[in-house]
Amino acid sequence: MNGSAGQRILMVEDEEDIAFLIRFLLERHGFIVEHAADGRQALERLTSIEPPDLALMDIMLPYHDGLELIGRLRAQVGWEAVPVLMLTAKAREADVVRALELGADDYVTKPFQPEELLARIRRLLRGRR
Repeated sequence: MNGSAGQRILMVEDEEDIAFLIRFLLERHGFIVEHAADGRQALERLTSIEPPDLALMDIMLPYHDGLELIGRLRAQVGWEAVPVLMLTAKAREADVVRALELGADDYVTKPFQPEELLARIRRLLRGRR
């Protein structure tokens, strides 16, 4: 649907229920979802998988937070242009600004509307083509 078939998304989310919901939503729309449940798993993915079409990342994570991960992702060869969408409960302006300055492409706060999240993901993926 809408050109999303087979596009790969790396989802970094430690809350199981939210991860389940996002995976269900994205897979229903034809995306392939790779899940990292914490910052350590996310760092492993950066060096072990092909760069995905998009990274969807929480900020508050065990081991390494999402802000640190953006920097590591942007420094990883092949990952520099991967769109990063932050999906987090941290809604303070300072958090949003910091994430965007570190290289995030968009920022959505929890709780989120599924259709808005999908629209933002699709917009970032269109910009990548």
